[in-house]
Amino acid sequence: MAVFLFTPRRHSDERGWFSEVYKETTWLNLDLPTGFIQDNQSLSHKVGTVRGLHFQVPPRGQIKLVRCVRGRLFDVAVDVRRGSPTYGAIVCAELTEERGEQLYLPIGFAHGFMTLEPGSEVAYKVSDYYAPDCDGGICWSDPDLRIPWPIAPGQALVSPKDATLPLLKDFESPFAYDGRPLELIRI
Repeated sequence: MAVFLFTPRRHSDERGWFSEVYKETTWLNLDLPTGFIQDNQSLSHKVGTVRGLHFQVPPRGQIKLVRCVRGRLFDVAVDVRRGSPTYGAIVCAELTEERGEQLYLPIGFAHGFMTLEPGSEVAYKVSDYYAPDCDGGICWSDPDLRIPWPIAPGQALVSPKDATLPLLKDFESPFAYDGRPLELIRI
């Protein structure tokens, strides 16, 4: 399944700009399920704050549509679908307030980000509610993933929970491969 990097069109004039940041028909025309039912937002005060790599396991898996509403992020998706030829492969994208990019992540991908500016805010839509019993993740600094984090792991600010997530090699994936290998599509 593809991870999509979408940059919504902005209409600018002397007042600023206007953009449709989510329009369901855009995603339906791409034959992508959404069914978003909740919006989440986080604020990270410091540069180098890491959140992730998170997912929810079935039956409460979540599709996500992530965007940076203030500041700048290094955003990462990891294929965690068992049997996928791209299992453990990553896609990375910089999301910025200025350009308004959004990353669409289907179910079966771990997601995380690192802030690149102080006071960065992230907003994202999800297709299912938070379910603590289905909450999961992979260690953000797993050396086998080779994620090119822009700030060294020793300088990152990470929650105790995220710091102790399992390595990919110790994770038994409940996500099924859908026949489509990971790719990043820019729209």
